[in-house]
Amino acid sequence: MKKALSILLVSVCTLLVACGDAQNEYTIGACHFYFNNADRNDATLASAMNPSAPGIFCVITKVTRNGAAYFDFTNNGGLHSSQPLLRQDTQSTLILGYNNGIIVGYGVFGPPPVFYAYDRECPNCFDPKAIPVKSRPLSISTNGIATCGVCHRQYDLNNDGFITTGEKGNRLTRYRASTTGPFGLLTVN
Repeated sequence: MKKALSILLVSVCTLLVACGDAQNEYTIGACHFYFNNADRNDATLASAMNPSAPGIFCVITKVTRNGAAYFDFTNNGGLHSSQPLLRQDTQSTLILGYNNGIIVGYGVFGPPPVFYAYDRECPNCFDPKAIPVKSRPLSISTNGIATCGVCHRQYDLNNDGFITTGEKGNRLTRYRASTTGPFGLLTVN
């Protein structure tokens, strides 16, 4: 009886310690994005949606130029493109992360490689409740590292958004995401 009680006590303590600094894998509610690349054939976005070419990540933002709305795509290989918002893009709820930007792409680790979607804002510097809201966007490098220009933390896009350089803190904000291939559907929520 004492041995069973001892094992139970150790198990409970282990669970409590293991959950102490745990962070949820996904964030909910801050992103809702659906894009059919079969209709657009955008090469910049397609490069990040290709499981055969992991390590390519694409920043997606919504911008307005001359009164018209566009999606801007920029990948870490230097490609940039824009696509006008179509009627089907505005018929569903469109939320691109906390402050109008997400990063998508396949990580290099696997098999199979994991498809990631992150918020573009630094999870340690950006406060969506601040007034006024001050953007703290991440920049991405060719080797799949996202860097905050404010706190200078670096995050590994290939490995679940963990901090690789800088002070301890939160890993990148991650969303549920799926793709049916480079010129298929992209869903992030």
